[in-house]
Amino acid sequence: MYISFIKKYSKIIGIDGAIGYTVLSRIISAMGGLITLLFIAIFLSKEEQGYYYTFGSIIAIQVFFELGLNGIITQYSAHEVAHLQWSSRTELTGEIKHLSRLSSLLHFCIKVFTFIAFFLFILLEISGYIFFSKYHHGNISISWQFPWMLIAFTTSLMFLVNPILAFIEGIGKVKEVAQLRFFQQLINVSTILFMLVLGGKLWVLGVASLGSFLVLVIGILFSYRKKMLAFIYKAQSQWKINYIKEIFPYQWKIALSWISGYFIFQLFNPVLFVIEGPTVAGQMGMTLAALGGISSLSMSWISTKVPSISQLIALKNYNILDELFDKTLKQLSLLNFLLLIFFAGVVYTFTIFNIPIYKRFLPIAPLSLLCLVTFANQFIFSWATYLRCHKQEPFLINSIVGGILCALSTVILGNYFGLEGIVWGYFAITCVIGLPWGYYLFITKKSEWHKNVIGKGEEIAI
Repeated sequence: MYISFIKKYSKIIGIDGAIGYTVLSRIISAMGGLITLLFIAIFLSKEEQGYYYTFGSIIAIQVFFELGLNGIITQYSAHEVAHLQWSSRTELTGEIKHLSRLSSLLHFCIKVFTFIAFFLFILLEISGYIFFSKYHHGNISISWQFPWMLIAFTTSLMFLVNPILAFIEGIGKVKEVAQLRFFQQLINVSTILFMLVLGGKLWVLGVASLGSFLVLVIGILFSYRKKMLAFIYKAQSQWKINYIKEIFPYQWKIALSWISGYFIFQLFNPVLFVIEGPTVAGQMGMTLAALGGISSLSMSWISTKVPSISQLIALKNYNILDELFDKTLKQLSLLNFLLLIFFAGVVYTFTIFNIPIYKRFLPIAPLSLLCLVTFANQFIFSWATYLRCHKQEPFLINSIVGGILCALSTVILGNYFGLEGIVWGYFAITCVIGLPWGYYLFITKKSEWHKNVIGKGEEIAI
């Protein structure tokens, strides 16, 4: 009775196997994140909290190396596998051309990302050392050097395994990747909490990242996935995906969008660290971490649909495509709205009753503005995901303009008005400019690309 009840209402709100594991993973991340926020407040000083979250913002420099390739790998592998069939759990059959092209994509993942990971490690080590040495605000007692070395190293290791997971997800194994991510998140959260209790201080991020890497590697090498990847890897013949002609014309646009994203989402903490010190940077970091968890949870509704969306586009089945997308967008936006209301309400309650943990978050006014921005971004992200699955990047100019405006706003308004200037600038850029512009792009490009095409085609499991 209870199982049938769960299945019935899971179907109504759009939870399938892939979303189920992804949601569980992100629930663990969200719940673990809440507990982590409490543990950080207990076991780290306000200054250490600032270092903790600024570590994450500096680590995000990896976007300049990844340049959107993981998402492209998922989309391109999905487009090729749409023309193939699984003859067993580990082998594909179908036109040799598409199997060979799929294999060439896996070769590309392994060779290119191994090369890039080495240079990522060098840059992280150097840039982090220079930044924290210059802007330590006299907090010499905080030991950050060796913890930073570890997190730079483990970030580079994770950089190697992520494209393999993106490839596995693209060939239709969304649920399997979600399972791996679930166990990764479980280990990650558990390690962070355990290390904080033991007094691990700033070591916690590096150790947790190492644990995540080991879980994913074990999950790939000690399962059928190793044999599956080996079969695809050996299938390469004369047909190959040409990076320069096929991927690069699309990828450079995605790369600029992702780089713009760094200036939109990751510049706040370093700038506040410099202007107002690690305490305020820590408040911004903790607030953004909570909002990021909410956004990540709701966006799992659309992210797990990328392979299905890409395959429907490859088969030109636009009727089912739009039905799937519209339903998914309604589900994720409702969930996002409810979670944001709950989060803001909890922090406001802490403030009213003077529960000390509220001081680790931003004040309620700037926090509320960031909640509105987070809700608006759900629509922009979803529209962009839909259009990018067409192997196009119409959001390029939008992202570049947004990145430039946000960078200028953060630096200039932050310098003159501090935290309030940064938050109000971000709100105006996203809600006044980004949201209507994003909707215009979504409507016009969808109409242009689907014009005079009847939504017929082979149905796929969604």
